[in-house]
Amino acid sequence: MAKDSYGAVVSEHLRITVLRLLTEWPGYTLNESVLVDLSRDYGFSPSRDRMRTECAWLAEQGLVVVDGPAHCRIVQLTERGGDVAAGRTTVPGVKRPGPGDLPRE
Repeated sequence: MAKDSYGAVVSEHLRITVLRLLTEWPGYTLNESVLVDLSRDYGFSPSRDRMRTECAWLAEQGLVVVDGPAHCRIVQLTERGGDVAAGRTTVPGVKRPGPGDLPRE
C-alpha cells in the first residue's frame, strides 16, 4: 500500500471516529482539544493541528459546524453528519461504519 493511500485510510477512519464521538455527547458538540484526547482511546494520536484540519474538512462536507475562537474551536455535528455516522449516508473520504459498529436504534 502506498504512503498516500495509507494516509487516506487513516484520515477516513479518524473522520468517522470524530463523527461517532460527536453522536455520543449532549448537544452533539465537543471542542477540538477534547476530540484529540478522546480519539486516542481509538488508537489515533493526532496533533491539535491535524484535528483542526480534519474538522475543517468535515465542515466543508457539511458534516459538522466549526465555530468559536481560534484557541478553542467548537465542533458540532450536523444532521447530515449524524446520518454519515449512522451509516445512512456515505461521503467519499469518510469510512463507512460496518454493521457491528452501528448503534441499535
